Amino acid sequence: MTAREGEGVTPHGGDEVTVSRNDDAQRYEIRLEGRRVGLADFFRRADVVVIPHTETSPEFGGRGLASKLVRYCLDDIRAQGLRVEPACPFVAAYIRKHPEYADLLDRS
Repeated sequence: MTAREGEGVTPHGGDEVTVSRNDDAQRYEIRLEGRRVGLADFFRRADVVVIPHTETSPEFGGRGLASKLVRYCLDDIRAQGLRVEPACPFVAAYIRKHPEYADLLDRS
């Protein structure tokens, strides 16, 4: 995987939200006005991306930022032709609520 810095920039209530993949740190990051406010750790196992942990800074909870982060992760995994193992309960719940991502689940 290669870094996708600067991609996924969208306005969020007037604030700029940037989501990117940081391969060196093995995590996806979400930034609000340049400040990192959340992350999703990942590691590769063959053609499966395991996401064991996500977090959002408590003061930014309830804004939908974690969902935006997970959606970006899943879209990026799909674009690479990979599968996902949602070891993080939030990611697993997101996929259950958004069945359009169910095809990404690793069934092995």
